Amino acid sequence: MCAMRCVHGQSGPALPAVLAAAAVLTALTASPAEARRRVHHGGGGGYNPPYAAMVVDAKTGRVMHAVNEDALRHPASITKVMTLYLLFEQLERGKMDLDTPLTVSANASRMPPSKLGVRAGSTVTVEEAIKALVTKSANDIACAIGENIAGSEAAFAEMMTRKAHALGMTRTHYANASGLPDADQITTARDLTILARAIQERFPRYYRYFQTRSFAFHGRVIGNHNHLVGRVEGVDGIKTGYTRDSGFNLMTSARIGERHIVAVVLGGKSVASRDTIMTKLVRANLPVAYAGARTAPPVVEVAERPRPAVVAERPVATRTLVASADDDEAVETTNSTGQPLDIAPRGGATPQSSPKWRAAGLGAVPSNAQAYAPPAAAAFPAAGTKYASRLPASEPGEARAPAPREAAVPASKPVTVTPWVIQLGAMDDEGKAKSMLAEARQRSGGALGKAAPFTEKVTHGGTTLFRARFSGFSEAEAAQDACRALKRNGFTCFATRS
Repeated sequence: MCAMRCVHGQSGPALPAVLAAAAVLTALTASPAEARRRVHHGGGGGYNPPYAAMVVDAKTGRVMHAVNEDALRHPASITKVMTLYLLFEQLERGKMDLDTPLTVSANASRMPPSKLGVRAGSTVTVEEAIKALVTKSANDIACAIGENIAGSEAAFAEMMTRKAHALGMTRTHYANASGLPDADQITTARDLTILARAIQERFPRYYRYFQTRSFAFHGRVIGNHNHLVGRVEGVDGIKTGYTRDSGFNLMTSARIGERHIVAVVLGGKSVASRDTIMTKLVRANLPVAYAGARTAPPVVEVAERPRPAVVAERPVATRTLVASADDDEAVETTNSTGQPLDIAPRGGATPQSSPKWRAAGLGAVPSNAQAYAPPAAAAFPAAGTKYASRLPASEPGEARAPAPREAAVPASKPVTVTPWVIQLGAMDDEGKAKSMLAEARQRSGGALGKAAPFTEKVTHGGTTLFRARFSGFSEAEAAQDACRALKRNGFTCFATRS
């Protein structure tokens, strides 16, 4: 495990502007290994740590605020969001359930604080593990999750990195499941906004665990490190982080009515300054976020390998902690608010169109080819099952997980395709696609009364999929209204031109 002296250094004299620009270009175009070396050793500058932030409108994908959004940073315990992403994936696929015991190895039990303090050889349930990461940010439990899923934490970190790249987090590399200091544990503010959106879109039912205010475990009540949940209007999660290398980090999601943003702050000088910065970002940007129908495609995964999966395609066209991976025991050492910030919403050009991004030869932010949506079978606990009452409750009007699909498969018949259609997903089996269409019509509350279900066969990289679509919409507004009705009933969909 890396000592903090590897990252910290003394700031040298200010570089001339031309040399500073060259340093930025070199860092952006370096290989991943070289980039990690530069952020680890400070790249000849100093690592204090530097500040970075980004705010994204979750409904449009528009960047509302960005500072150093593509600069490499250490994520600290925000790492655990990806750890939970992979754990939620195990639940979704039915490989684990909330009562599945996870064994805590001797290696996991030796992780430094913040930790749950579970003895080697004992077990915790998956649900306890989720709550321990969300509230306590327990490093021992993060390690145990990785070991139980992949056999070793190192193998799990490789899974995390592959998943990050599949999501489009191209500058992220994981070395462990917790976020404890490691030279190779790097990310960017931009990449973390992608993750913040992805975990909500793919796992809306399990995402609600990030709203947990406290967690009772073996007679102890453990509070959530995220001070903004319940204190700042609209904030519904998600994760804090701290090491001396990273500074005080925070990933946040906030929504009021039809407006929804995600935001990331990295390199805060203290808990208070980080929280103050994030509060200002939320209050400045959330009220002016887009309140109409969603226009951004979902954050999607590029398939890591061909496999039969339920997918939803994109629309076409003062105490210093030496090794803590969270701010559990951190005492504020300064009241500084860090760098001066322009926290007003940013309009106009997106970062990928900026001269710096183009000059680096990176081109536009990579787009992804296909997305994973909630499975057709009842992977999320349905109402009436033994787990349903234990999952965080849905708020009125929020999408709920679909129940097991038992609706009759609609008979195949020719359909006249209208200028606008709604797509629910793309399935590896036509029968599954038709079953999804049947249930969507049944549960749409009449919104699809005049729509015609149909499937469309397509091929992606040698994999055959069947799009589940509804025709019957001559205008975009009508299709978007019907899609909103479907989302209120737990379906993922988007309106698109045929």
